Amino acid sequence: MPTWDDVVAIASRMPEVEETTSWQTPSLKVKGKFFARLRTEAEGGLAIVCEPGEKAALLASADPAFYTTPHYEGYAMILVDLDKIDTQRLTELIEDAWLLKAPARVRRAYEQR
Repeated sequence: MPTWDDVVAIASRMPEVEETTSWQTPSLKVKGKFFARLRTEAEGGLAIVCEPGEKAALLASADPAFYTTPHYEGYAMILVDLDKIDTQRLTELIEDAWLLKAPARVRRAYEQR
């Protein structure tokens, strides 16, 4: 079961990631652009940026690792239950979120490695 420390370790493999806070909770940004945060709300979980189509597909999959709340309706973010997701899938989600928010120059350098 991954933890916030695991999320940070995975994200730190990508360039220009900084651990910071958003809405008084731990979060991750790339070049100042938010892409994930640890929620301290009652439902908990990791809020992570994703494409709207991917969000719909993840919710339709009925995988218990993915959910949303009314607050996140209409936003390109999915909520992830860290107790119910494997590290490989979490890594893919983090990389996808990073790619969505990283500036083109940073993305290109990462993809050419």
